[in-house]
Amino acid sequence: MKTITIGLDIAKNVFHAVFVTSHGKVTKKKQMKRAAVLKFFANTEPAIVVMEACGSSNYWAREIQKLGHEVKLIAPQYVVAYRRKNKNDYNDAEAIAECSQRDDMSFVPIKDIEQQDAQMLLRIRERLVKQRTKLSNQIRGMLLEYGLCINKGTAALRRALPEFLEDADNSLTWTARSLFSELYEEYLLLSDKIEKVDKKIKAFTKENELCQLAQTVTGIGPITALALYAAIGNGKHFANGRHFAAWCGLVPRQHSTGGKSVLYGISKKGNIVLRALLVHGARSVLNVVDKKEDKLSVWAANLKMKKSYNVACVALANKLARVVWSVIANNRPYELKMV
Repeated sequence: MKTITIGLDIAKNVFHAVFVTSHGKVTKKKQMKRAAVLKFFANTEPAIVVMEACGSSNYWAREIQKLGHEVKLIAPQYVVAYRRKNKNDYNDAEAIAECSQRDDMSFVPIKDIEQQDAQMLLRIRERLVKQRTKLSNQIRGMLLEYGLCINKGTAALRRALPEFLEDADNSLTWTARSLFSELYEEYLLLSDKIEKVDKKIKAFTKENELCQLAQTVTGIGPITALALYAAIGNGKHFANGRHFAAWCGLVPRQHSTGGKSVLYGISKKGNIVLRALLVHGARSVLNVVDKKEDKLSVWAANLKMKKSYNVACVALANKLARVVWSVIANNRPYELKMV
């Protein structure tokens, strides 16, 4: 039986390890350079190695696992409460080890290479979309200074800006036309990059079985399916769909005391991007539920009549999260049930 837990505080170049027994006694401390980490664990008896889920933690987890150790990742916010005295690398490592020994502690699943590829695609797309949004807002704001207004949306900007550049009767000067032309070229370049990333995402989801299963659920498209795969893999880390929905932050936030239960809005914990995608997917479903007769649509339509639109949207997102988890975890496509 493993009795030693190694709390590993990772960094770019200098790593700190603390060996802790099952009774919480520190038996050894070790500081090492990055290049010496794998050699150190290769010469160490198999143990439980625990790290914070942060930059490069998935890489180190996979490599240390290959050396025969059991590796766990833990959310950094859980570690803070167990750090005693002042903050330093050894105290951080000791807190990581102590925190991991609690029976009710939850851990972060270790991502494989394909999940990291999926996550990188999504993050690149997110950055490009933000850059394009900032650029479009800048273009609209500067055009207003010349008395020219463009409606919201990509299509409106693509249609109106070339017309403004070609119109010789408006208030744009030669310098302004030149600058706006350059900004428009930059905008088109960003749009082209986003389209290329979208094609890569669709190609990835077509080749991935879990992504294909996720897309059988109504309201789940390629981007959401890829985000699900990057975040939870096969979903086995969660006990059930409710556990996953709570992890996504799609459940009420509780603040109860004195035996009185008080519930507020959703907790907004977990993966921010995944939660937003699930809510957007639920919004798209909610817009067409009145035209469908399956059980999910009927339930959503009744909820839409009783509750406000946003409340119904989040409730439907919660239901979709539980459904898509069941589909992925049980490896079985979703089938709509008619009334």
